[in-house]
Amino acid sequence: MSLDHTVKMFRLQAEACEQLGSPLSAALLHRAAEDIASGGPCATAVTGHEDAPGPAAVALRLLGAVHALVLTGRAPALAAHYPSAGGAFDPADPEPARQAFLATVAAELPFVRTWMTRPPQTNEVGRANLLATGVRWVLGGRDLPVRLFELGASAGLNLLADRFRYESPDFAYGPADSPVVLRGAWRDRPPAWLRGTPPPLRFTERRGCDPTPIDPCSPEGALALRAYVWADQLERFARLDGALRLAAATPPRVDPVGAAAFLRAVEPAEGTLTVVWHSVMRQYVPAAEWAEVETELERLAAASTPTAPFARVALEPGRREQGHRFLLTVRSGGEPEQVLAEAVPHGLPAWQPADLTTV
Repeated sequence: MSLDHTVKMFRLQAEACEQLGSPLSAALLHRAAEDIASGGPCATAVTGHEDAPGPAAVALRLLGAVHALVLTGRAPALAAHYPSAGGAFDPADPEPARQAFLATVAAELPFVRTWMTRPPQTNEVGRANLLATGVRWVLGGRDLPVRLFELGASAGLNLLADRFRYESPDFAYGPADSPVVLRGAWRDRPPAWLRGTPPPLRFTERRGCDPTPIDPCSPEGALALRAYVWADQLERFARLDGALRLAAATPPRVDPVGAAAFLRAVEPAEGTLTVVWHSVMRQYVPAAEWAEVETELERLAAASTPTAPFARVALEPGRREQGHRFLLTVRSGGEPEQVLAEAVPHGLPAWQPADLTTV
């Protein structure tokens, strides 16, 4: 098989990392792309994944594998360049980090190749910024208990979103002592309906599903989650660590089933708002199963009533004329779906797009 496709995917991911504020990840993936093209250790590491589609995120799997080695103390020379391990990276002189990265891959190929078989699961808690915003829009200021069900929940950390702190110049809500603080929630002023001090979110039930859930309370699960955070983005690390502390106190429930099977057991309930939400997971679900998911969501929308309301909240990439964008969409009951906001893939900050429309 040709490695041209893999090289292209690595370069595209490197460019995305650069745009999203991770110069270390960008530098390492650009060097990995060169190494794959020349048949080096990174080419051996990705053997068997040469024709994997973009959503398989092969480049992020390699980054995660090597980061796990750093976090467990198995790559001390590379750790010197990883801020997540107390090191420092100089974007003006990336070559020492690049060489240490290649040396680590070469020295730990069995570990890396085993890690490459697992799908990336970041469980990015920054996305709760958008998901919680969607729930607040549906509530419209009502102090109504919420039953929350998450599709593709990974470790279930965002099921604890009612215990996060959200901050922006025009509002701050959530527990003031929360170990998870989502600062700079909005790029500019948040929407008028979100400002002020709304009632606290009250999740009376919280459950998720994932075909391969991660246990955030286990050392192995916590390592996997940390390994997929880019090593030079320490604020994301702090948010993840805070969410792991919350999970230790209240372990989230994530059922090891697919999204369609999970939804078949969900029904609206009197006196509560039933919410199904998901974020950056649709691309991993086969088309046939997603059609079943849509059927179940339509069933729930049709069953929604004023006293037993249902809503769907999603943060997913969507193609628009301006390019690949991550949009917060909400559908309350059987009403038309609304685009409420746009954000970077990790959820912070959000903003209201100029072309805000019903979709």
